[in-house]
Amino acid sequence: MTQACMDLAEHAAQTVVTADIGAGGSLAGTFGRAKEASLTADNDDALLERIGANDQEAFRILVERHIDRAYGLALRILNNRADAEDIVQDTLLKIWLHRGRWETGRAKFSTWLYRVVTNRCIDYRRQPRNEDLEQVPEVMDEKPLAIVELQKHEVSSMLDEAMARLPDQQRVALILSYHESMNNAEVADVMQTTVAAVESLLKRGRQRLRELLRRSEKDIRGSFTDD
Repeated sequence: MTQACMDLAEHAAQTVVTADIGAGGSLAGTFGRAKEASLTADNDDALLERIGANDQEAFRILVERHIDRAYGLALRILNNRADAEDIVQDTLLKIWLHRGRWETGRAKFSTWLYRVVTNRCIDYRRQPRNEDLEQVPEVMDEKPLAIVELQKHEVSSMLDEAMARLPDQQRVALILSYHESMNNAEVADVMQTTVAAVESLLKRGRQRLRELLRRSEKDIRGSFTDD
């Protein structure tokens, strides 16, 4: 688990604990080693059932089990660490706030989680907002860089920039398929669409990426050949 995810998991769990203490809840025996070992072996549905009975340790284990991939998915869609952290943390906390409402057998928890995170990221990307100072690109150092170094920098960011320019649905389908290693049926479940629609999104997304990358390559070459 990355440090960012560890911090997120700790903050989510701590928020729940603080809220319950304020409401007069008891933590006695919650963090016993035997119980933790038992909970770790439980599947997601079993943990959700325990969470419905106000089991804070079950919530912590569920968060730690899924937070890496949820955060990674949000980060790839938004390309902003702070925004990805906010969305994942809020999504996970809502699991606790709405505990007891999960219907076992209705959906796979991980599919539901990635669906919610994906939809919230797409909604966030579509919101009009002013560019803040942290998002303004840094001014390039005026010292001349070696051509090889500059080319390496350009190429490394070329794919990310091309992905960012894709329509949201194509971008998400490609991220789920390639970065999350989901098959088309799993992608369809997360995106709440058909396998045929996913196949179409992936095909059009790959075509669009190739077009954008070809243009970017020409721009890079031109920057080194023009006087």
